[in-house]
Amino acid sequence: MANRRLFWNIVDKIEAKIKAGEYVPGSRLPPERVLAEQFDVSRPTIREAIIALEVRGKVEVKTSSGVYLLEQPSESESEANVSAFELTQARALIEGEAAALAATNITEDELKALEHAVDEMLHGPNHEKADKEFHRIISQATRNAAILLAVENFWHLRQTRTNIKESYATVCSLSAQERMQEHLSILNALKERNPDAARSAMHMHFNRLINALFDASEAKALEEVRLRNSQTRGLYSLNHLVNQNVTG
Repeated sequence: MANRRLFWNIVDKIEAKIKAGEYVPGSRLPPERVLAEQFDVSRPTIREAIIALEVRGKVEVKTSSGVYLLEQPSESESEANVSAFELTQARALIEGEAAALAATNITEDELKALEHAVDEMLHGPNHEKADKEFHRIISQATRNAAILLAVENFWHLRQTRTNIKESYATVCSLSAQERMQEHLSILNALKERNPDAARSAMHMHFNRLINALFDASEAKALEEVRLRNSQTRGLYSLNHLVNQNVTG
């Protein structure tokens, strides 16, 4: 668990250097040995970080040559068209199966970590961080690195795309009790080592979430219609003429 958290820290640090212009597209990253010394980690941790960066499309590994920075597409080309609905559907599909797979592989230590995450969601100062940790532990318990990467990338979208952040913030703030009960249902299914129940509980969680997103979207659309009608009413209103006739 610690190693996986550690390599994601290295990914964050390298991405920060890319954004700062220290590493430019087309250039080669420093050798594995140099990066390990620079970030004070082991070379296997650097290798895991490079794999994650490659999956994210940030680098290309050329055999016998090195690791090269790729030209990055603009946000509009890569992520801007992803909606909160699409993200939630994708999470339901992947994380439902992840929960089923985790039910057969999860350890007692991971179950205790999930209990701690749920407690932090209820009493801790950072509910979103605890929520992310809950889902990360489950994806880790699948023992499938590709699933873990997928879930990490889902959270990257959830926390960096403005439209998704706003949509999730609206519905999550209105349904704290339901979210807690859903996470407890997932945890209980995992404790029972029941893949079908774990999958179903995860699907129920995301089904409620996506319906809440639709409700919030409809409410926002109605409010925008009311606002436009109010503005139009003010523009074309004849009330001033009627009031003038009455007072006159």
